[in-house]
Amino acid sequence: MPAPAGLYLHWKLPGELTGLADLALDLRWTWHHGSDVLWRTIDHECWDATHNAWLVLNSVSGKQLLTLAEDADFIALLTAQLAAYDEFCQSATWFGAAYPETLKGQVAYFCMEYGLAACLPLYSGGLGVLAGDALKAASDLGVPVIAVGLLYQQGYFRQEVNTDGEQVEFYPYNDPTMLPLMPLRDDQEDWVRVAVDLPGRSVRLRVWIARIGRCRLLLLDSNDPRNEPKDRGITSELYSGDSEKRLQQEMMLGLGGWRLLQRMGIQPSVVHINEGHCAFALLEQIRALCNATGMGFEAARLATRAANLFTTHTSVASGFDLFPVKLISQYFSDYLREVGLGLDDFLQLGQAGGRFSDDFNMSYLAIRLSGRLNAVSRVHQEVSRHIFSDLFPQWPLDDIPVDYVTNGIHTPSWDSPEADAIWTEACGKNRWCGSLEKIYLPSVSISDERLWEMRSKQRHRLIRFLRGRLHTQHCEHGNGTNAEASCGLLLDNEALTLGFARRFTDYKRPDLLLRDESRLLRLLNDRDRPLQVVMAGKAHPNDLHGKALIRRWKQFIKRSDMHGRVVFIDDYDLDVATELIQGVDVWLNTPRHPWEACGTSGMKVLVNGGLNLSQFDGWWAEAWRPDVGWAIRRDASLFRLSNSSEYDEEDATELFTLLEQQVIPGFYDFDSAGLPRKWLAMIRNSMETLTPLYSANRMVREYTEQFYIPMEKRRQERSAQHTQSLVLQLQQLQKQWPLLRFGLMDCVEHGDNLEVSVQVYMDELDPGLLKLELVADESEYGGRVVMEMRGEHAMSGNYLFRCRVPIRPLEHYTPRLVVGDCRLNLPLEDPRILWRS
Repeated sequence: MPAPAGLYLHWKLPGELTGLADLALDLRWTWHHGSDVLWRTIDHECWDATHNAWLVLNSVSGKQLLTLAEDADFIALLTAQLAAYDEFCQSATWFGAAYPETLKGQVAYFCMEYGLAACLPLYSGGLGVLAGDALKAASDLGVPVIAVGLLYQQGYFRQEVNTDGEQVEFYPYNDPTMLPLMPLRDDQEDWVRVAVDLPGRSVRLRVWIARIGRCRLLLLDSNDPRNEPKDRGITSELYSGDSEKRLQQEMMLGLGGWRLLQRMGIQPSVVHINEGHCAFALLEQIRALCNATGMGFEAARLATRAANLFTTHTSVASGFDLFPVKLISQYFSDYLREVGLGLDDFLQLGQAGGRFSDDFNMSYLAIRLSGRLNAVSRVHQEVSRHIFSDLFPQWPLDDIPVDYVTNGIHTPSWDSPEADAIWTEACGKNRWCGSLEKIYLPSVSISDERLWEMRSKQRHRLIRFLRGRLHTQHCEHGNGTNAEASCGLLLDNEALTLGFARRFTDYKRPDLLLRDESRLLRLLNDRDRPLQVVMAGKAHPNDLHGKALIRRWKQFIKRSDMHGRVVFIDDYDLDVATELIQGVDVWLNTPRHPWEACGTSGMKVLVNGGLNLSQFDGWWAEAWRPDVGWAIRRDASLFRLSNSSEYDEEDATELFTLLEQQVIPGFYDFDSAGLPRKWLAMIRNSMETLTPLYSANRMVREYTEQFYIPMEKRRQERSAQHTQSLVLQLQQLQKQWPLLRFGLMDCVEHGDNLEVSVQVYMDELDPGLLKLELVADESEYGGRVVMEMRGEHAMSGNYLFRCRVPIRPLEHYTPRLVVGDCRLNLPLEDPRILWRS
């Protein structure tokens, strides 16, 4: 367990201030703002600049602390905050009340990045922010999660955009002693370390720990002075562009992360990995079980995978992590000998079945070591089934085993002070910590006037923030000759404000509004119904086209006829995102369908009364209704794939039409009381119906009830004896599968049904190991049919199977043989299938 937090301060706290360090090291202050006044009182400049409570505490002088220790008002404030924190730690939780006897070993959560706060820059974008929000929600709900990641010395880059519109990247060093972390210590107060072997050497990993309320995040750090210089830099930056370094990072996360859990005595009930980056954790889990029990690789894989969940966040196959086979061979030859697995057999786990490739696919490895696989929205489920179809040859897309849990955001992390006040009045203080059954805004107490006042205050606060940031940008770079426009002085507190902020890359189409500049200018310069646009976002350092998109917008912003109605904020991070999503009236999202796996940025405006104007993709394809926002190309489907620029012009035209005919007129449709009643009705509908549904609270509860708990139970059912019998059965199937064949198929009408009979030759195979199903696709006769057939008798290896199905032409039905053991999750754990030709 970690040592007391006070051991890592640069000085000893006065006795009256005992507890300050514990408050500062719990990242709960990133979403629970009751302690903000504490940190601002200690050092308001440091707090306002960094929002890092631990840095505030380490930066203040001893003299100032002694003064505070004698300040009765400050001591009263500290005492109240410590009491509130103690109440939080002792309070009952949703999980503790609903499932007290489950997940005793915790959920081990692996991810390459975590977006918990801007002051802990271990993230690059949506995946990291999702992981951070998931941990915060797990804390609120009491779900026992222990997370594992890497501590990056530089993290993701910081951005400036120069006078010419060129993105410039900076990589400031993250001093871990100034981050809200502390070294993980063992019982003898030694810093916990684990080691991972690389060719010819061993890499030591120091371990840091972050508190996120009731959850813990363990961070592995290769910057140990005893490592070779090149190895100290393995955890230097997030998502290294060098393939070998990237492989080393994923080995540190997966192999090192699992060894750390073992070192701490943690035997997880469930392992949840996000993206294929983390797949080596599942491999190390197998190796540890082989060493502990003497099991072979296949038996250990069956024993462990039942409780392994793999979440894919990728919408295009090109987004998967691929490593050259030669590199994998170099780094894993010795490792594989420990588990008795041949190199060729291992390489097949990272490649499509039956085909040799020069690349090893980490997502394929993750699938083949997991017991469940899920996408992050309903549309993404369909996309993922297409992407992974090569792993399940001859299986229909509907049967490819991809579930989905639509992402959600940690609502308390994103609500504005104004929104928080209204929600607290309507739904209570702890509204986001339970089952969300009574979340609504009663019009009796929360009137239209109150909602509009909330929105106006949020917009005013956003404009103040923008002007401050833009003033700094203008003074640094001299952006443009019009200082008023460059500094945001021409922004209008009362104008409809459109927000667009995300990674600048081609498929997200940040330039869709620029496809018709003259039409955009007309909207921006309408004196009676003006539109203003706030933009932010980074392009990957190697994405030249993404950088060109930023440059194009910066050139447009400099136009003299644009009149300061569009602004671009440099260095997009969590703090900038918070300001934008709280203040904008409409959030714009325009990715090419179906490339948006989920797109959680638009969820963040919901709690604040912002509305969405988005491509009909990801979460918005589930959430959209005419009374909550606007959708571009609502007929989009996987049968109208737009993996190129094919629909860009069409989508841009529809975007402008929506703005001109619905969005802008709706915002400025004021009644005699000066209120846009129809707009406010949309705000109320969006806030009430979408905010709880697209929250991380709902997401974590779904993972817990639909995945974690059932998977823990399935893992418990796989004892060593059962696992060994499964291995023997699968070996028998492998041997005799080529001998299976179909015989005669016939049918007889019985009223409204057909009784279908099928003969199957099984040689000496036990029919209980197989399942015969009759399948018909959806047609004019009805929906899809998958009916299990009953075996009746055998003669010389021939078995007769029968079932009754709805009347259709017999040729619509096709029998198929699949593995029949109910202990397996099929076809994920065994994709064998035989169709009658």
